[in-house]
Amino acid sequence: MTPHIVLITGATAGIGKATATQFAQQGSHLILCARRKNRLESLAQKLSSEYSIKVLPLTLDIQDNNAIQDTITKLPKEWESIDVLVNNAGTAITTDKIQEADPANWDIMIDTNIKGLLYMTRAVISGMLKRNKGHIINIGSIAGHEYYSGGNVYCATKHAVKAINKTLRIDLLGTPIRTTSIDPGMVHTEFSAVRWNDHKKAEQFYADSTPLQPDDIADAIVYCANAPQHVNVETMVIMPTCQASTNHLHRDGDSKNNPGGMFSES
Repeated sequence: MTPHIVLITGATAGIGKATATQFAQQGSHLILCARRKNRLESLAQKLSSEYSIKVLPLTLDIQDNNAIQDTITKLPKEWESIDVLVNNAGTAITTDKIQEADPANWDIMIDTNIKGLLYMTRAVISGMLKRNKGHIINIGSIAGHEYYSGGNVYCATKHAVKAINKTLRIDLLGTPIRTTSIDPGMVHTEFSAVRWNDHKKAEQFYADSTPLQPDDIADAIVYCANAPQHVNVETMVIMPTCQASTNHLHRDGDSKNNPGGMFSES
């Protein structure tokens, strides 16, 4: 069943933008949340025009719980009935080892990847429970299942997403609210450019391999959202064929798998 209203965080780029586009293509109306106002409004106008849907752009920082609560509780009546929440917004900053890291970067990752996800979920879920329907889709990571050098706090935040998704399933047992964690491996987005603050380094990282694309993950999100009500895809791990783990990535021309891993500096 096509969701009527879908709320997506981190909607202006990468997986969020691809997900918004695919839901728009099937006729869902969209609440798009992001910090970059110009990008957000441009995307909203484009999707509304191309697919004849309604789009509500919300300039919002998910690290701000008060702003989230205020925004969600004051949604116009026509936008209150959110069918699907896609907790997509997330970030990683540097691959520094713990002994070399700046704790300020830890705060940003924890506040965005864990607390922001919790804030938005808490704000939206009460309405879902009142309406007795809804689906929360969290974007996790293979880093929530494994570990790699320099991954420390980012891995910790994605392990937290995995735990939150599972305990949310338990907390909601007996209700029709579904929860899903989509956990990708390497996806070609702005992620690495943000992580290293270096676009050239990011493109070198993706070179000589065939990573996942944002549309690949959007396909999975839409599939889970459209599954029959009695079906709950609890966790979906999606890897590019060239990647077997965070520490095993095959690049074109390699005579063997890369033992340095996804984020190796070597």
